[in-house]
Amino acid sequence: MKASRTLAAAVLATTALLTGCASTSSQPYNNGYNSGYNNVSMGYGTIESIQVVQGENRTSGAGAILGGVVGALAGNQVGSGSGRTAATVAGGVAGAAIGNSVERNRAAGGGAEVYQINVRMDNGEYRTVNQDSVYDLRVGNRVRIVDGRVYRY
Repeated sequence: MKASRTLAAAVLATTALLTGCASTSSQPYNNGYNSGYNNVSMGYGTIESIQVVQGENRTSGAGAILGGVVGALAGNQVGSGSGRTAATVAGGVAGAAIGNSVERNRAAGGGAEVYQINVRMDNGEYRTVNQDSVYDLRVGNRVRIVDGRVYRY
């Protein structure tokens, strides 16, 4: 009975720790100059360049959670007493790391490309906005930036 409580505590602790690190945001992100202006209206400008770049490999945390649970269950099968507890915790941590790595590698194979759009603002500043598509945007277009996205003006 004590081993199942220890396993449950280890799984809960691992889950709580790893879900705190997970990002669930699906919003476009702004990786450029003056990125403190994220999610606010930024004004008008002209597109200087558009480049295709590799996006960030974000994970949902599901791989880490699943890996942690499987690792903790596998570790619980080893030894007895305090050795079993240590193996359960170590298995959970190792499983979480492996599960997160597997999820990240799987996501990277999906072609996570984004468009990096460099805009010279009317006030002379430069902004870099990363977004998932450019639609009909071209270099030299007059654009407006609203909530971290570039639109034709």
